[in-house]
Amino acid sequence: MDRIPEVAVVGAGIVGLCTAYALVERGASVRVYESGVPGHGQSGGQSRIFRHAHDDSRLVAFTREGRAVWDEWADRLGAELVSPDGVVALGGAVPDRLRILREAGGIPARPVDGTELRARMPLLADYQGPAMLDEGGGAIRTRTAIERLTGALGDRVVTDEVISVHPTGQGTVEVLSAAGRAQYATAVVCAGLGTARLARGVGLSLPVRPAAHVRLTFRVRGTPPERVACLQDSSGHFGETGVYAAPYPGNDRYAVGLSQTVGVREDGSFVDPGELVALNDRARAYVSRALPGLDPEPVEYLHCWVTSLPWSEDGMAVWEAEGIFFAAGHNLFKQAPRLGRALAGAATGEGLEEDLRPAAKLGRPR
Repeated sequence: MDRIPEVAVVGAGIVGLCTAYALVERGASVRVYESGVPGHGQSGGQSRIFRHAHDDSRLVAFTREGRAVWDEWADRLGAELVSPDGVVALGGAVPDRLRILREAGGIPARPVDGTELRARMPLLADYQGPAMLDEGGGAIRTRTAIERLTGALGDRVVTDEVISVHPTGQGTVEVLSAAGRAQYATAVVCAGLGTARLARGVGLSLPVRPAAHVRLTFRVRGTPPERVACLQDSSGHFGETGVYAAPYPGNDRYAVGLSQTVGVREDGSFVDPGELVALNDRARAYVSRALPGLDPEPVEYLHCWVTSLPWSEDGMAVWEAEGIFFAAGHNLFKQAPRLGRALAGAATGEGLEEDLRPAAKLGRPR
């Protein structure tokens, strides 16, 4: 009879894969349950932004530590996982963000003028307002990260839907799945929209706010630039105050999303499906005004779920119940290697970091 692994990880998005990889680093045996294709749920798409700037200095420090893990894993997995071209941020929040980054220490970020802004972001229309460059940020190569981690985990990743995770009362955790039943020493649930449902099965009510999000991808006009930074635009100068954008590998395409989301009911149905169409239209209009270096006709659409916590768009937390850990939050792709190591430590008996407990409200503006 095959030996059952020590730890079950539910969900093979980026957080689940990073947690499993960090467990393997520690020599722990692990099984990862995924009902679909790894990395094609809330971790879908070709790029994400790695940025250090946050409103909570604790989260800035957490992110700084995470950047080192991204670099370490890039060397080990033999692939670029974060581009070296930085992140440009626009808008009135720039001075406060720079102050928090300076206080954190060790993060190369600085204001930039119009000349350097054009060099870093050649796709952008003329802009003369406050701007900064996070030199240690960049575009996360999401597909590469998912593929390399999945490949490294090999047959530890199984295609199976988890129905229930619960303590047995005998110091173990039982996982009931579509294809079987197994017991583990502990379990980590990183199932995105499904995390709150599984947590309810052990008496936890996670304050996760589900919503839907839109991100469009556009072709770069002409020859792709050798260097192009990611973009965060909260300026309102081009008609929107919550825009983020990141290049694809090769810089021939650029993904643009609005931070606004579309609300959903508890059963997952949309309050107003037309709001998704409206967000698509607003993103296209923004590109026409702000990014003349892009063809304004989208070539790809990504619609995905968002699971945010009430204290911050960047908030994250981990709930614990009798040997089961439930991770939840939004904008977690950039945090995944560092969060994965923290979850692996908790699952192997080191205890959960205090800043990750729900009472800490990590990500809350200070």
